[in-house]
Amino acid sequence: MRQEVTRAHKGWALDGVTLHNEILKQMKEDITSSPAEGVYIYGLFLDGASWDRKNCRLAEPQPKVLFTLLPVVHMFAVNSTAPKDPKLYQCPTYKKPCRTDLTYITVILMRTVQSPDHWILRGVAALCDIK
Repeated sequence: MRQEVTRAHKGWALDGVTLHNEILKQMKEDITSSPAEGVYIYGLFLDGASWDRKNCRLAEPQPKVLFTLLPVVHMFAVNSTAPKDPKLYQCPTYKKPCRTDLTYITVILMRTVQSPDHWILRGVAALCDIK
């Protein structure tokens, strides 16, 4: 996706383009058209936390609920190498529950009230598949 966005914008260098995201309030059924730029991602599950759809941020998990379905994530690229906001939790995304370097995909930035360290200690991650 970074490469496609770089080609679409004249003067952008691939080295200067980074991925960013926004977690929307809508679920897959509520989306009727594609984004102007970037991609919509759906079907991700949160492991170790739940998602507060009203406030669009991480929340403590509900008792006895292992995985929470995330709303649609809008992933897009920007022409900036500035460091990411340290108040956002950099949630690792994996293909499967077995978390290894072979199943790692990328990081999704998530808003939170607590320090990102709180979610790191809880081992919060996004999963494509929970089986």
